[in-house]
Amino acid sequence: MDRRKFMAGCLGLPLLAEASEAQAQAALSKIIFPFAAGAGGDTLCRLIAQEMAPVLQRTLVVENRTGGDGLIGIKAVKGASPDGSMVLVTTGPTMYLLPMVETTPSFDTARDFMPVSLLARFEFALVIGPVVDAADFKAFVAWLKAHPDKTSFGVPSNGTIPHFMGSKLEKDLGIPLTRVPYRGSAPILNDIIGGHISFGITTLADALPQHRAKGVKIIAVSSAERSPFAPDVPTLKESGIDLVADAWYGMWLPSGSPPEFASKLGAAASAALARPDVKEKLTAIGLIPVGSDAKGLTNELAANTAFWRPIVKATGYKIEN
Repeated sequence: MDRRKFMAGCLGLPLLAEASEAQAQAALSKIIFPFAAGAGGDTLCRLIAQEMAPVLQRTLVVENRTGGDGLIGIKAVKGASPDGSMVLVTTGPTMYLLPMVETTPSFDTARDFMPVSLLARFEFALVIGPVVDAADFKAFVAWLKAHPDKTSFGVPSNGTIPHFMGSKLEKDLGIPLTRVPYRGSAPILNDIIGGHISFGITTLADALPQHRAKGVKIIAVSSAERSPFAPDVPTLKESGIDLVADAWYGMWLPSGSPPEFASKLGAAASAALARPDVKEKLTAIGLIPVGSDAKGLTNELAANTAFWRPIVKATGYKIEN
């Protein structure tokens, strides 16, 4: 073989390798979910990834990057290359509450991310246990007033919707309440059943199994209308509290991503959520499939931000960072 041709071929190998790597990256997208595996949001990611992959003609891998109440995963996507290789799926509250409560916000949702689609909604529940002698919300309020030393309630974490729901309840009822932060819903429900705390605010999906087993009692839900998962339970608004506080999962790309890819990604997600088998699996775990375009997600985020900002500000709660 001619020596010059051989050397030219060797020099071209790194370029071929780089091209192959770039092609491989283009065919792979990581869906970053910033919370633990096994929960409802994680299941949502895995279900739609399976349906979206053939439509997008790329491999979709769900990666759990936990920590910092969602910040670790959010920051990972914020700093990612805007080439479609990283997609963020997280709860709406992480995207509008975290910038409100951090002393120095780690991200600006509008500046750092490109909206793709609203995915699914979920609801919160006000849950009491055996220690509270109350059949409904009105009786529960009377019980709290009669037992001022037993007003401790659990929330899945500080800085969350349940946290600020508790603050709104405290203000509206005029009853001092003691918030106890936990790591997730399971320990809250265990302590409610054990009588260690009087009540809790958790996701409806997490509370339903114990509610149906009579271990706890859901006395109100946070949605605008009665939940299809618990149609016998009144809403907070029906109970006299002017508060609607459902939550949702959304999908974002890093800012600067190609709009065509964002549009294609959103359409694939919405199509996946419209499949009867996917709907059935999501409703079985307490999620209400939605699907939208980028504008739908932007509008939802703006409405939630406007609603919660004065409530959060009134509490004075901040995360030092």
